[in-house]
Formats: sequence, structure tokens, C-alpha cells
Amino acid sequence: MRVTITDLDHDSWAIEQSVAEAEGVEFGFLGGGKDAGLDPRVKGSDGLVVQYAEISAEVMDFLLPELKVVGRYGVGVDTIDLDAAEERGIVVVNVPDYGTQSVADQAIALAVSVARNLPAFDRQARSATLNLNAAAPIHQFVDQTFGVLGFGRIGRACAEKARGLGFQTQVCDIIFPDGTTEVDGFKVASHDELLATSDIISIHVPLTSSTKHFFDDDAFAKMKPGAILVNTARGGVVDTDALVRALQSGRLRGAGLDVMETEPVPAGAPITQLDRVILAPHTGFYSEESYYQLKRRTMQNVIDVLKGRECHNIVVPRKQ
Repeated sequence: MRVTITDLDHDSWAIEQSVAEAEGVEFGFLGGGKDAGLDPRVKGSDGLVVQYAEISAEVMDFLLPELKVVGRYGVGVDTIDLDAAEERGIVVVNVPDYGTQSVADQAIALAVSVARNLPAFDRQARSATLNLNAAAPIHQFVDQTFGVLGFGRIGRACAEKARGLGFQTQVCDIIFPDGTTEVDGFKVASHDELLATSDIISIHVPLTSSTKHFFDDDAFAKMKPGAILVNTARGGVVDTDALVRALQSGRLRGAGLDVMETEPVPAGAPITQLDRVILAPHTGFYSEESYYQLKRRTMQNVIDVLKGRECHNIVVPRKQ
């Protein structure tokens, strides 16, 4: 059997290759782009490991009958046509919990850095100046409300870290039954309440048709004046143009963004010109620990499915 990595922007694939070799599985690396699934060199693969490559119905039909499983680096599977996979009996697996702590750490780091306006103070220190008025306003954490949208693994970890720093922390998720007011010691807020009362909102929801541009002009108008937005989930959840308008108008105080609608962010894009905005190039997943787990488990999950073993990270199961 053969497993092929279609695309990967990591500096090495040695971990994945070692897993495959230890299992006696033929390993292939293509290093293509979003359309790598249609490359003739992928034909004959029993399993795929993909990062950004789009695995559509067309790709699946091109790779059948050999293709049996597709493994996605990370949590999101929005580049894979899940309905088409289910119709064709192709298993889809991911690694939903590899970077829970790392992404939550990134969200907190962005929130704290923007709230304390560390970039402004860094610039001042480097230029041997001090201007508190230019960096204001800054508030202490214990007097601020930290809102978490999405209470999955990462959202829960982020809420726990925020609470540990002294923030008054509230959470919101569609999974909570109507009338729920508290979960694990966290106040449960409605969507509108979260927007209206949170000084910081950290996004932890997947990108779906219902969450695309969840944060648009209307949402920003409902947010507490001077609030901070943090996004380590998916760029498309936020309407970037609307966010720029909210920041330029002063409706929002700042933003910390690990993900963007367009990645990498185009040089000179308006969002890059704003002072109280911290951008990271989609690196929230990274720590030495999470990086190793991501690479090892993505490959191992694909091989486990091919060898008929139990796999706990199945998004689309094989047809019975």
C-alpha cells in the first residue's frame, strides 16, 4: 500500500516518512499546491495526507478505485468534500486535539499583547521614548470580561487560561441547550450578549457556511465599544474589510489575528497598516510538542485506517 503527501509547507517530512517505513508502507511526497490531487503522480495512492490541497469529488474520482482514506493535517477539513467522500466510501481523518494547548496559548498571547498594547511600547522603547497617552487605553485584566465564542477543545482551554489570568470569563456555543446559564464555572452568554459585554472576544468556531463572515459590519456594531477581537480559528469567520472599518472608526480598540481570509496577507493590505493590530502567519498550532504530534499522528491515522485498525479521529467513516 502507498500513502502520498500531496502538499506540505513544513521544512521536513522525515517524521511522516519514518512512521510509514516502520509500518512497511510505501511513502510518497509530491510537494504540490491546492490542485495536487489531480497530479498523475498521486494516482495509485491508497491514502493521502493533505495540508491545503483541495480534495474534491473530481479528485476522488480521479484517484479511485485505489484511494481509501484522506488524512488532513490539523483540525479543519474544509478543503475536503465530505459529502463526496461519504458517497464514495472514502474515509476522512484529522487530528483534532494535537494543538489544543498551543492554539489556546496563541489566543491568550495575542489577547494579552493587544490589551497591554505591547507593540506600541516596544516601538517606544526602541526609540528611547515614552508616551502613555499614545498607548492608552490599557485596563487591568481583573476588570475586563473575556468572551470565548466556541467551547470545543481549544475554546475550553482558552477560557481556562483566561480565567487563570483573572479575566471575568464567559462562553458561548450553539451546543448549549436553551436556558443554560453556567458550564464548568463559566457564565454562558447568548451570542448578542457575548458581543455586547465582552472586552475581548476570542473566536474558536470552525469555518462553515453558517459561520462565514460571522463577524461582519452588523456584528461589530453590536460589540462593546473599544473591544478587542482575537481570531485563531479560521480567517473566513471574520469579514476582513468590515474589521478594518471597525478598527479605523475606533469601534474596536484592536485585534490579534493568527488567521486571515487570504493567506499569506497581501503586502500593503489595509489590515497591515493599523497600529493596534498584531498579525501572525497562521502559526498558532506550533510548539515543539504539537508539531511532532501533528506530523506523527496524521500519518499514523491514515495507516491505521488502511490496516483496519481502530482510529479515534475519523470525520467520515467507511460505508458499512
